[in-house]
Amino acid sequence: MLPNRCLMCHQHIFTALRGICGVCLPACCYQGDICLGCGRQIQLPMAFCGKCMLTSKLKIVAPCSYHQGLGHWVGQIKYQAQFAVIDVLVDALIERINYLIRIDCLTLPQALIAVPLHKQRLQQRGFNQAWLIAKALSTRLNIPLLDDCLIRTRATEPQAGLSGKRRRKNLLNAFELVTEINLQRIALIDDVVTTGTTVNEIAKLFMPTHTQVQVWCLARAEAPNCS
Repeated sequence: MLPNRCLMCHQHIFTALRGICGVCLPACCYQGDICLGCGRQIQLPMAFCGKCMLTSKLKIVAPCSYHQGLGHWVGQIKYQAQFAVIDVLVDALIERINYLIRIDCLTLPQALIAVPLHKQRLQQRGFNQAWLIAKALSTRLNIPLLDDCLIRTRATEPQAGLSGKRRRKNLLNAFELVTEINLQRIALIDDVVTTGTTVNEIAKLFMPTHTQVQVWCLARAEAPNCS
């Protein structure tokens, strides 16, 4: 067997962790309270900063910033099938979720839904990284994972590199609920949230049933022009 080494510091890992060691992981995770709307650091343990309280923001839960070390490895799941980091990052996400529950900023959802790939993209890639993450979360938290209720109806171009306006146009009406969801709370699962265009577009589908939507991901980017 190959030695269990950390992908970041290349040191041997002598615990049950795989992919990223117990030194690098916490060093790259959030060290304080983060606004669940814009992703910026806040001084008090609360869900939103003052600015985000004034708008209808989705709660986006992540263990780390995309720009602080772990973002590269989250990207490697999608682009290089680097699955070794999934379990340890999912554990970090669960730790963040449990913290937010303890400070009354979050309530567990009744079901998880992975952000879908179009069938052509799924065939090309061979896997949906959001589904792999959602499956791991479902198993650890004993929350049902709803498959095939949400589909991507168009083979949209990749969001990376697009402006905010083009991202919104690219994903307009790109998703469809094919099964009625009669739940109070669901969590959308994705690998990373950058501008939030994808999850916001999906969240619109749940407005008619007044289903509360929260978003769980392995890393997130801070919203631009937020302070």
